[in-house]
Amino acid sequence: MNGTTRSPVSAPLLDFRLMALAVAAVLTLAVNASDARQRGERQVADRQHAPTTATVQRSRGADGAVDATRTGRRGGTTSVDRYRDGAGSTDARVTGPRGGVSTVDRSHGTDGLVDKSVTGPQGGATTVDRSRGSDGLVDKAVTGPRGQTAVTDRSRGADGLVDKAVTGPNGQTATFDRSRGADGVIDTTVTGPKGATTLDRSRGADGVVDTARTDTYGRTSTVDRARGADGLIDRTVTTASDGVATVDRTRGADGAVDSLTTGPYGGTTVIDRSRTADGMVNRIVTTTPPAGR
Repeated sequence: MNGTTRSPVSAPLLDFRLMALAVAAVLTLAVNASDARQRGERQVADRQHAPTTATVQRSRGADGAVDATRTGRRGGTTSVDRYRDGAGSTDARVTGPRGGVSTVDRSHGTDGLVDKSVTGPQGGATTVDRSRGSDGLVDKAVTGPRGQTAVTDRSRGADGLVDKAVTGPNGQTATFDRSRGADGVIDTTVTGPKGATTLDRSRGADGVVDTARTDTYGRTSTVDRARGADGLIDRTVTTASDGVATVDRTRGADGAVDSLTTGPYGGTTVIDRSRTADGMVNRIVTTTPPAGR
């Protein structure tokens, strides 16, 4: 027998070993892929539930106008550079996180009211034209970059309160009718194409104004305001589905008002304001999503 010839038993044994190695390799790959997938899922979940922070930093320029730098939750930065033009109006140049630039050009009309034109990064312009009606109230027409126009017409009712009608680009109109209740607080009825929404305000025993809002479907949500021991007004919002959110305000050592908002599912938003040496108010907004969402 040739020394290199395999016995009839060795060939099946070799095939079995190769198959076993192949199966082991596949199982190893499957386990590694599963571990990697689970690590990825945990990282995504951690990112979803991790707090995110947004900031606004303000400063006063040499011309006295207030500039701002806004940093979003994902790190993108928007800068707002305000400056006074030759007519004394305050214009602005806004640079977005991707480098796009928008401009805000304000001007005084012949009636003394301030109009403005906002030009977006891609060149489309939106104009706001204010005018004083025969009743002395200020109306406005907003024309978008595609020529669509929305008009706000204010008027004074028989009770002396200012009502308004807003007509959109599609011709549909919403009216805001204000009236003074028996408690002296102003209520509002908003009537649009789909029906009416009412805002019924009332003054609580603590003297703070609460609100009950009933929408076009008859669902009611409430806002209960209360004055805290520090004199600031906190509020509890109960939605139509009985979810509850709270807003707790506090005054920092620098006199600026901070707040903690807790949503119906436990998520929180903390707004930390601080006053700079030149009197500007900066803020840091930290948002923590609710667990499991």
